[in-house]
Amino acid sequence: MSIALILIDIQNDYFPGGTMELVGADRAAEQAAKLLGTFRLRDLPVIHIQHIAARAGATFFLPGTIGAEIHESVRPRQSEPVFQKHFPNSFRETPLLDHLHGEGISQLVIAGMMTHMCVDTTIRAATDLGFSCSLAHDACATKALSFDGVQVSAEQVQISYLAALNGLFAKVMSVNDLIPDIQGTLE
Repeated sequence: MSIALILIDIQNDYFPGGTMELVGADRAAEQAAKLLGTFRLRDLPVIHIQHIAARAGATFFLPGTIGAEIHESVRPRQSEPVFQKHFPNSFRETPLLDHLHGEGISQLVIAGMMTHMCVDTTIRAATDLGFSCSLAHDACATKALSFDGVQVSAEQVQISYLAALNGLFAKVMSVNDLIPDIQGTLE
């Protein structure tokens, strides 16, 4: 079983000063960088996903802006593929699936932003496509939402999505718990 790290949309617009600031983006990026360092140290595959807005009226991840660039904490190396997407699902209209199949990858470790949107959508799609997924919950960030006049805090959104994904769709773990789990997979 071959394993790869997928970092989803850890881009400048989600950080303080960006046009779509998330709660806990800096903390999540620190943890994602720790996970990235582990994969690089073990010479394991890393894939970066970058959202570029293509929809009319979009306010963030606009093409050619600093906000759309991948955050410096997880900046890709030249040898690490970066797949651009225009939809929440990282597989939709991207070469991600073909790349994973071509590399013989069957297990994914995922981290990124936003938990309730692109992370959730990608994990569900990956599971449907037959991949085994682990989600680094502390290397993800989201924002507050509302529905029908009810405000939902970012913390509640985060825990709700993690709870929904844990089990059937992914093994949801902290970065510190995932790192030894990754080593165990390789032995």
